[in-house]
Amino acid sequence: MKLYWSSRSPYVRKVMIAAHETGLVGRLDCERVIVSAFAENEEVRAVNPLGKIPTLVLDDGMVLYDSPVICEYLDGLHDGPKLFPPSGRARFAALRWLALGDGMLDMLLARMYELRTRTDAQRSQKLLDVIAVKQKSCLDALDAMAAELTEAPVTIGHIAIVCALGYLDFRFADDDWRAGRPALAAWHKVFAARPSVVATEPVDVY
Repeated sequence: MKLYWSSRSPYVRKVMIAAHETGLVGRLDCERVIVSAFAENEEVRAVNPLGKIPTLVLDDGMVLYDSPVICEYLDGLHDGPKLFPPSGRARFAALRWLALGDGMLDMLLARMYELRTRTDAQRSQKLLDVIAVKQKSCLDALDAMAAELTEAPVTIGHIAIVCALGYLDFRFADDDWRAGRPALAAWHKVFAARPSVVATEPVDVY
């Protein structure tokens, strides 16, 4: 399977962590590409009309996107514990955490683009202020959920959250999100030591 890949993308990282956790990483042929809101990639767009990564091309030619879809596909290819619980409360807890982690990533990407691609005159402080409020709200909620995260088996929700927190460290280290959130910091310290997370640390390589 061919995965359009970047060492900088937290969404790609989510797929790679899932691949490691499910024992399928060896089946992925990763091709490094540059894709962003300001860097259109014709090769990626030829198979994914959104022109985004991650994009997975299966051996039979079918193309899958985006990261939750790819992760769920990989989860169906192994016989071990499932990252997507099949039903009930466990499934919806995992999907809720997935939505929270992905939502945080969406906000962080918007924040990064606003700060890095606009001049001071163009920049919307109102947008940045709203993102800051939502970011704090998400982190506080996760701190309150830390015991639940710790007790639950590893799911796609855990992976999404560790990717969001990792992206905060990668792009906004000065935020010091751990301050005042000891439960979340403790959970992250343990989960971030998993081999799948260590093996997929983001690197700012173009």
